[in-house]
Amino acid sequence: MKPARPKRTRLRSKAKPEMPSLTENELKALQEIIGHRFKSPDMLIRAVTHPSAVSSADSVRLSNQRLEFLGDRVLNLVIAERLIDRRKMESEGDLAPRLNSLVKKGACATAMRHLELQRFIILSDGEISSGGRERESTLGDACEAIIGAIYQDAGLSQARKFIEKGWAPQFSAAPSETKDPKTLLQEWAQGQGLPLPDYTVLSRSGPDHQPTYEVEASVTDRGSAVAAGSSKRDAERNAAALLLKSLTGDT
Repeated sequence: MKPARPKRTRLRSKAKPEMPSLTENELKALQEIIGHRFKSPDMLIRAVTHPSAVSSADSVRLSNQRLEFLGDRVLNLVIAERLIDRRKMESEGDLAPRLNSLVKKGACATAMRHLELQRFIILSDGEISSGGRERESTLGDACEAIIGAIYQDAGLSQARKFIEKGWAPQFSAAPSETKDPKTLLQEWAQGQGLPLPDYTVLSRSGPDHQPTYEVEASVTDRGSAVAAGSSKRDAERNAAALLLKSLTGDT
């Protein structure tokens, strides 16, 4: 009896996606600024990889989108802890707008510029030529992703150190406004005996990694204003600020 012939293995010639990278010197400099040497440097590289730098099929695995999601939650926790610890006499109503002002995309972008980390973001040539390296949403997303990467690599304590360093100027600066525009608009409407403001999303455009929301803020019988933002929350705040300015004349 003849021995059974071994089954042939079908080989698939599927090209392996190319992992974005930084030079050894860039990676070293980036870690020095962050103040943490990564056990897994690939995680840090992923944190600074914009979705435009990889194919759409590999975006989830190779870009910073998932780390951004995690970092946003870590940032909110650290800032909330800091406010609770240092503003012991303030109510939840006072703390919430302070929190919002320090965790929004603009605050994250400011931290990136303060640390001069924008030069390390990995972008497509097209994104670079269109000014992506200075775009607030790009900087904010990368900053949140770096926080997420630090948290996964070394835990909350190390992530907190990075946030304290990156946000130092914002922590020391006296806030120009203790309440965000949505809160101010709500208080104005209540003071006038009017219903609370309404917010309606008019449109969402742009790619998933860089959306633009257009929102209308309105107060019954008093008017409305439309504004855009890189998130629904930012668009609502911008629309509220415009409407409040038209209603009160305040700058």
